[in-house]
Amino acid sequence: MNLTARSLTTTPARIGNEPRQLAPVAVPTGRRHFKLANPAFVGPARPLRVVRANGAQDNSYLETQKKTNNDVNSVREEVKATLERLMSGLQGAQAGGDGAGGGAAAAGGGAAGRAAEVERLRTKLRHAVGAMQEGLVERDAEVRLLLLAAMAGEHILLIGPPGTAKSEVGRRLNTLIDGTYFERLLTRFSVPEELFGPLSMRALEEDRYVRQVDGYLPTAEVAFIDEIFKANSAILNTLLTLINERLFDNGNLRVPVPLISMVGASNELPESEELDALYDRFLIRRQVRQVTPAGVAQMLSYYSSAAAVTAATPPSNDGRSSSPSSSPSSPSSSFSERTRAAVSADLRLTRGDIVRCKAAAVAAVRVPPGVIQLVTDLRSYLQEKIEPPVYVSDRRLVKSIQLLQVAAYCNGRDSVSEFDCLLLQHVLWQRPEQADRIHDWIIGQLSVDDGAKQVQYLLQGLFSRACRSLGNMEKVAAIQTEVQELVKVLADKYQHVASSLSGGFPVVLDNLWLGTDESEAVATALQPRLVKTRAAVEQVLLDVVTLDAALRRGADPVTLANLMPRYWADFIRNSDITEVKPLGTTPLAGAARRI
Repeated sequence: MNLTARSLTTTPARIGNEPRQLAPVAVPTGRRHFKLANPAFVGPARPLRVVRANGAQDNSYLETQKKTNNDVNSVREEVKATLERLMSGLQGAQAGGDGAGGGAAAAGGGAAGRAAEVERLRTKLRHAVGAMQEGLVERDAEVRLLLLAAMAGEHILLIGPPGTAKSEVGRRLNTLIDGTYFERLLTRFSVPEELFGPLSMRALEEDRYVRQVDGYLPTAEVAFIDEIFKANSAILNTLLTLINERLFDNGNLRVPVPLISMVGASNELPESEELDALYDRFLIRRQVRQVTPAGVAQMLSYYSSAAAVTAATPPSNDGRSSSPSSSPSSPSSSFSERTRAAVSADLRLTRGDIVRCKAAAVAAVRVPPGVIQLVTDLRSYLQEKIEPPVYVSDRRLVKSIQLLQVAAYCNGRDSVSEFDCLLLQHVLWQRPEQADRIHDWIIGQLSVDDGAKQVQYLLQGLFSRACRSLGNMEKVAAIQTEVQELVKVLADKYQHVASSLSGGFPVVLDNLWLGTDESEAVATALQPRLVKTRAAVEQVLLDVVTLDAALRRGADPVTLANLMPRYWADFIRNSDITEVKPLGTTPLAGAARRI
């Protein structure tokens, strides 16, 4: 409806007290106007302003609003479908990764064969853990670390006071690995012949300095050296090359040795600087403590029972220990022989198992950037935040990553988890009390998840860039590529968190290398944090998928503002007016034009 402005003029002022009357006047058809009978009361003539409502503009606004609502609803429907499809794919991948073969078996060609190989290895390791723990109280962690060191082809050091079963734990590794075994107790008066064999008399007659190494350390696959830090300089130089490079200098020849893993034991830490190099050769270190008061009753009950008497009885066959220094009739020797007899040959670990395991782990197990960053930050923390600083050699750091790969592979995964980094508490310390600080630091890092916040900040920057680039197809396409990469990152993060929570935290509770008590404590501490992290990742993933869908559909500023109002408000608040003004504003509903 259009209202037109009409000007009404006046006549001379009224005379006397004539009453004011209204009288009809002639008007066009369909209209009726009134004027004063005596217009003397009307002041000077002036035009009247009448508002004209523009019906065409109302229709245009309604059409625009309708189109915006349709665009918003279409994007939301697409986002819903995309999230359902994405979550379905993640759940499928999670179900596949939680199977017997795990994620490590699913990558690459020959997945079925690799799955069978991983499952066979895990079965052997489970039996090995159970067999080695027989009769031992509160030595769960030591047994698992011993096996992990062997599977990674590394060496382990046990430090603790006398009488804490360090030697017993070390000897038991021989019961589960098919291979030659060597054992020796060192003193300050030990000579190289005790470890490396006597000199060959016949070779000396021929002016050759050669040792008879059969039955000694250069021919052993598993070795246990007690009081290893009592090694003198004559032994030390040869021992360093043998442990690290797996080479032995026999006369003028340097020959390879078959050593898989060496278990060292000591009542004290090395005090001399010349022992630092030997100390660094042991990748895994474990302080062995006394049995707690809660475990004393269990230990005494076991060793006063018939089971302990049977274990201490010498075997009826003529089996002998391959250690030159151990007695076949000792309880440890009896246990070893009986355990070897009880474990069938197909369940024993072989050199081939260990070699294949490490090669497959390094080749197939991925180390995510988050794990790399966590290890890097841990090294910085140890060397810059702790007094005195904890020195971590480059060699130890590289080997620690390979150790984590082996740990993940044996657990049936194709990627190292941040929770695997809990093993670093047994790798990176120099003094035993530092192990607890490393453990607490790692738990703290796992409990503080700023990944979702970082992605949210990144998304805010992408959203602002997208708003400024509207209309420039090339820039929008580049931003959309970044958004899609962000979707992949968040999907991986969501899968990691969801798989950790599903089935009662299997990545921790079903971890072969974490003791029962430790894994339960970690799961209890971290589960509430993971629930919050999952909700945060879901929300950020929703926002990222929304922006991706909006850019793909060529959404305008009004649509973006309706889809992501919080990001739009931040963009308006933090941007210069010259950047906001070209985007335009939304017309107010029912607005009228004045003339």
